[in-house]
Amino acid sequence: MDPTRATPLADQIAACVRRGIADGSVRGGERLPGARDLAASLQVSIHTVLAGYQSLRDEGLIELRRGRGAIVRDGVPAGRAAVVELARDLVRAARRFDLDDEEVVALVRAAARTS
Repeated sequence: MDPTRATPLADQIAACVRRGIADGSVRGGERLPGARDLAASLQVSIHTVLAGYQSLRDEGLIELRRGRGAIVRDGVPAGRAAVVELARDLVRAARRFDLDDEEVVALVRAAARTS
C-alpha cells in the first residue's frame, strides 16, 4: 500500500488480494482479514477496505458473508485474478489516452481475433 500513488487505496487493497490469488499465496476457502482489523493495521477507513472487498466480490473472486467476513471463492482459477488485474491496468491506460469504453472493447475484440 502506498498512499502517495494516484491509485485509490481501495483499488490497491483489491490489487494485493488479486496478486495473492494469482501467485497462489491466497487460496480458495481462505478467509481474508476482517475489514476492521485490516483498516486498523493499514491506518485507513473501514469504508476503504470494504470498497476494495466489494470490487473483488463484483469480480467473482471473493464472497462477502455477513458475520463471516470475506472468503476467497473456491474454484476460481488463479489466472482469472491475474487477467482481472490486467484488465484494470488496460482501462487505466485507456483513460490516460482518453479512449472511451467502446474503443477499449473494440481493441480487446480485435486482439482476441488475432490471438
